[in-house]
Amino acid sequence: MDEIVISQAIIRSYFKEFLEYTDVDVAIVGAGPSGLAAAYYLAQSRKKVAVFERHLSVGGGMWGGGMMFNRIVVQSEARHILDEFEIRAEEFQPGYFVADSVESVSALCNKAIKSGARIFNLMTVEDVMIRENNRISGLVLNWSAVEMARLHVDPLTVRSKYVVDATGHEAEVCKIVVRKVDNRLNTGSGGIDGEKSMWAEVAEKEVMQHTGEVCPGLFVAGMAANAVYGLPRMGPVFGGMLLSGKRAAELISARLDKNI
Repeated sequence: MDEIVISQAIIRSYFKEFLEYTDVDVAIVGAGPSGLAAAYYLAQSRKKVAVFERHLSVGGGMWGGGMMFNRIVVQSEARHILDEFEIRAEEFQPGYFVADSVESVSALCNKAIKSGARIFNLMTVEDVMIRENNRISGLVLNWSAVEMARLHVDPLTVRSKYVVDATGHEAEVCKIVVRKVDNRLNTGSGGIDGEKSMWAEVAEKEVMQHTGEVCPGLFVAGMAANAVYGLPRMGPVFGGMLLSGKRAAELISARLDKNI
């Protein structure tokens, strides 16, 4: 075995793909359940989609299930998504299905990639690109290690027709926009209203109703939608996260198909 050949294989294949995905239809920030679901359904509709995840691993909070018990609950409304991703689930009682969180993350990631989405981990979004009419038109990226070490290293950019903030509780992309865009977000306050206390029944319904475009070119999905619009959190029930990702993909696909 030649170590140099191994190094060249990694470097050349990685940067060939990264160069190809500097101009995409949709850039998703955050590879949690809603981000991975959105990536899968967008790729299924033949959209060019890249997911940027700041951490080493994908899956967001799904890995840990509830309090590090690696099980998640999905309600009956989202059971069909588990079936589509071939995630096994047992009915605990009518309407409540239990799945293995590790299997769930692995299946979401596998299906998203095999459908054509590309995932770039260890990358942090430090800014957005803003063009005419305050439209979000891309991301400003740096290595997560640069951010962690607080190094002064200039970033690079990725252009996209739409951006999805799927960064969970932190709503990181929306926070950037609030600082940088004059007319801000389509919320009651114009800013980030803040996540409320846990109320799963309400949160699971509201996350779907608030999945959508929060400012021109920027969509929110999953817990980012809850945080932005001041909705309750829901805990280790993940049907809303998956349905929200699918809904974001449907809305954006419809826009792209009409060249909007």
